[in-house]
Amino acid sequence: MRILQVVYAPRLSGAEILAKGLAIQHREGGHEVCITSMQPQLADFDHSRGELAAAGVLCDFPDSPLGRVGRLRHLWRCVRRFRPDIIIAHATLAALYIRLLPSVAPVVYVMHSGSNDFANPKLKWAERMLSHRAKAVVGVSPQNTRDYLREVGPHPYVTVIPNGVDLPRFEPAVPAPELDTSIAAPQIVQLGRYVVDKGQLETIQAFEIVLQHEPDARLVVYGVIEDRAYHDMAMNLVHRLNLAERVTLCGPSSNVAAILQTSRVFAMPSHMEAHSIGFLEALASGIPVVASRIAAFEFARDFPGVSLVDTKNPAMYARALLDALNAPRARRVLDGYTLRDTAERYLKIAQTVFHGDGIAENASLHDWKSNESSM
Repeated sequence: MRILQVVYAPRLSGAEILAKGLAIQHREGGHEVCITSMQPQLADFDHSRGELAAAGVLCDFPDSPLGRVGRLRHLWRCVRRFRPDIIIAHATLAALYIRLLPSVAPVVYVMHSGSNDFANPKLKWAERMLSHRAKAVVGVSPQNTRDYLREVGPHPYVTVIPNGVDLPRFEPAVPAPELDTSIAAPQIVQLGRYVVDKGQLETIQAFEIVLQHEPDARLVVYGVIEDRAYHDMAMNLVHRLNLAERVTLCGPSSNVAAILQTSRVFAMPSHMEAHSIGFLEALASGIPVVASRIAAFEFARDFPGVSLVDTKNPAMYARALLDALNAPRARRVLDGYTLRDTAERYLKIAQTVFHGDGIAENASLHDWKSNESSM
């Protein structure tokens, strides 16, 4: 099959990381795959772009920011060049824009948001108008699909496909008995965009208490600075609590597997999530995990080394972090949550939709490359 994936902007965020993983898995399975976007690639996606290129996945990203009409033109040019059999559109804006184009291939709309996108009246109206143009609607969590059916209405094909983790990349290479606390300094790590829903402020407040009992501990936070004001609040809190020597706030990193292997605890105090890939990566790495008590994390409640607590309570959060600092690493069975599992489910939907809707003549990668300069 010829599979086109559409994202809003190539960056280190859940929807885009899933799209990258699916693209590589499907390409390795012998399918021709392209990823396109509505906005230019961000610098933090450079490493992922290299992985896509190495796997033979085509990338067609704008060179400069585009307005509404420019986005539609770019997407239309990409569709005409690549001639997909199926289009997988990640997140609401990408799915809305691709369905404004003339019908050229069946569209699978994937909902990634941890909140209800259709609480926005304009998005709800637009989705109701374009719902029939999605041959399948996929939620990465059951809440996504419940929101869709409640706000938009019935649809012939609505399903849930949980996100998956690339196990070979994140699984520890040593046997479980050797995975003890001696492999790393007492470092707590949090990864995620700097936005209020990720809860970095809560981690910093709890870490002040941790230091009273574990003075050698360190806290390192990585993430895309999406909300500059919130990032500044986090920096100010670090300085106000005199934690600058023990807390480091970093930008994004593509070397997540190494960070997890050299840390002792993974903190994830998110206020809301759909189905976090970062959480899955931490589970796969074996690192002790302390996370908030939200529905998205409930599936891991009984996994070894996982503690779900009220992270808005600094004392409770700090106690869980201290316990985790002294806990061993653990092997966790993630059947059904691997990237391969997820890619196979998307491929099955794509094949079902395509064979029921067939389109597009075959075209080769050579055709794409030869047409690229003339479009």
